[in-house]
Amino acid sequence: MVAPLTRTFVLRVASTYNYQEQSQMVALLTSTDVIRAVSSEFYQERSQMYTEEYLTSKEQWEDLKKSGKLLYNQVPLLEIDGLELVQTGAIVRYLARKYNMYGSNDQEAVKVDMYYEGSRDFYAVFLAMVFTDENECLKKAKEVMVPKYFPVYEKILKSCTTKYLVGDSISIADLGLLECLLAVEEFLGMELVDSYPKLKEYYLKLKALDRISTFLKGPHRKKRNTEEYVAEVRKVLF
Repeated sequence: MVAPLTRTFVLRVASTYNYQEQSQMVALLTSTDVIRAVSSEFYQERSQMYTEEYLTSKEQWEDLKKSGKLLYNQVPLLEIDGLELVQTGAIVRYLARKYNMYGSNDQEAVKVDMYYEGSRDFYAVFLAMVFTDENECLKKAKEVMVPKYFPVYEKILKSCTTKYLVGDSISIADLGLLECLLAVEEFLGMELVDSYPKLKEYYLKLKALDRISTFLKGPHRKKRNTEEYVAEVRKVLF
């Protein structure tokens, strides 16, 4: 039982990712939809599968903590290449480096980091909705975060010579920003993006990419949280 990066912190917190070594593939977001998205880029291309295990009982959660796999007694957990990885950022970057989604040189890599971290700051307001008033979070997203971050990404995109934020291939910077744009569209409406023509064009093209489109329509992208789901997560984890 889990939810996506793209949705809420509970979703991230409640999920465990179990990647089989022989599949040589990843399942993203992390948390997270980012982790699922990253993974999705590769399992579709290679017709390989991974397994996702959900925490559905307190006993299961306690057993996982006792197993010693969780360095900080937190999820998500990714098992891949004989490793047991925790911390969303570390997982995302491991997958990005492994599958060439981190720029082609150090200069591109640091840009990927800057743009990705900016998207995490932006997205934090949506993660907070599970623990604080949803209306207040959405008000902050609309009145503070959109005016702060959208002009920055609009400016970046105006200087881009490809359809991606960095270089000539997709990176975690693109997936991080995509997650923010999906949340804005879902919770606040596309009209907020209309004032940023480059950002809107970028968003629509990114969503239309074959593997991204398939992921967004598929079962690995989790749906919006319900009150029942949040209550179940709280029951398991707390």
